Amino acid sequence: MRFQLENEPVDVDWLNFEVMKFSIDKQDRYSVFTLNEKNLNSLIAPDLKSEFIFLSNEGTKNLIFNLSDVEYVDSSGLSAILTANRLWKEFGTFILSGATHPTVKKLIEISRLESILTIIPTLQESIDYVIFNEIEEELSEEE
Repeated sequence: MRFQLENEPVDVDWLNFEVMKFSIDKQDRYSVFTLNEKNLNSLIAPDLKSEFIFLSNEGTKNLIFNLSDVEYVDSSGLSAILTANRLWKEFGTFILSGATHPTVKKLIEISRLESILTIIPTLQESIDYVIFNEIEEELSEEE
C-alpha cells in the first residue's frame, strides 16, 4: 500500500495494518451492513464505528447489521454495536442480525443486550421486520 505525502510516495506496508472487510447493500427502505470478518474486536471496532457514523450522516433510516460470519466479539465490538444502536434510535431502526455463533450469542446474553437491542436471527426475517414496520408507519401516517 502506498500513500502520497508532500509529493513523495511513502511505502506503508511495514505498518501491517488490517482493513476491515465488509459489504453494504443499500435498498430503499433499509441498508444491510455485513461484516465479513471472523472477529469483531478492538482492531476493527474503530473503523466500524466510523462506518456507522458515515451511514447515519448519509441518511440511512434503517440499518441491519449482519453478523453471520462473526465468531467472536469483544468489549470494543460491543461498544461499536451500542454506538450504532444509539445513532439509529433517533431516526430509524437498528437491527442486529445473524448473531448465531454460540460465543457471540453467549456474550449478548451475558451482557443482557437482548433487552436493549433489536436482535433477529436471520437476515430475511430482519428485512421482513423493517418492511413491516415501514408499512405500518406509512399506514398510521395516513390516518
